[in-house]
Amino acid sequence: MRPMLVTGGTGTLGRAVVRRLLARGCPVRVLSRQAHTPGEHGWAVGDLVTGRGLESALTGVGTVVHCATTNGGRDVAATRRLVEAARAAGVSHLLYVSIVGVDRVPLGYYRAKAECERLVAESGLGWTVLRATQFHDLLLRLLEGLSKAPVLLLPRGVAFQPVDVRDVAERLAQLAEAGPAGRADDFGGPEARAVEAWAAEFLRARGRRRPVLQVPVPVPGGAGRALRAGGNLVPGRAAGQAAGRAAVGRVAGRITFAEFLAERYPA
Repeated sequence: MRPMLVTGGTGTLGRAVVRRLLARGCPVRVLSRQAHTPGEHGWAVGDLVTGRGLESALTGVGTVVHCATTNGGRDVAATRRLVEAARAAGVSHLLYVSIVGVDRVPLGYYRAKAECERLVAESGLGWTVLRATQFHDLLLRLLEGLSKAPVLLLPRGVAFQPVDVRDVAERLAQLAEAGPAGRADDFGGPEARAVEAWAAEFLRARGRRRPVLQVPVPVPGGAGRALRAGGNLVPGRAAGQAAGRAAVGRVAGRITFAEFLAERYPA
């Protein structure tokens, strides 16, 4: 079996993907800008933005799992470099992880992810794009930040469908082994609920005894309208968000936010 190269393999998602691939017996190589001591998997030194080291990193690789992302607006340039290098190296499958709603929520970061999807789909390579909803980790950071004040300001009319990074990693490992699939079914968490419900669950897990005033605030602009319309949720599952009904199915994660919180904040 030709090795699989994982970009972003030292990040939250990338580390989980590497573990899942190794558990399946797949040979794995992780791309990093810095050298590392070899362990269970191989390392390749390279830079997606400049292209440095990519030719060597991709030598002999059959599948690339592209998990690398930045907040600095360099995702498009990095993906373009990767596509060019993968074509030259004869890679047979490029698998890219994106975000549910990149074509519906008008945010700059989402627009960049949508452009990366286009580059992958038009690469001439065998390709797969998996869109996932927001990770539990992201929702937790958001709520931790908001809960520092005595008044909890929450976006009005917005729901989230958080998914555990381990579930996404397992789905990516399945897709990597299966081969090119084009646009895979969107992958969301097991529940879509209003942000107020997630905040209450978070406060219970943290054992907060003091009263917290939850004040809904509107999210302005097109992004706010898209979020209130459920643009960040897996299509077809937004109807159950207000009642908090479970979003179950073949492409839904299994680990709930409550289970994730119990691991982070054991009683």
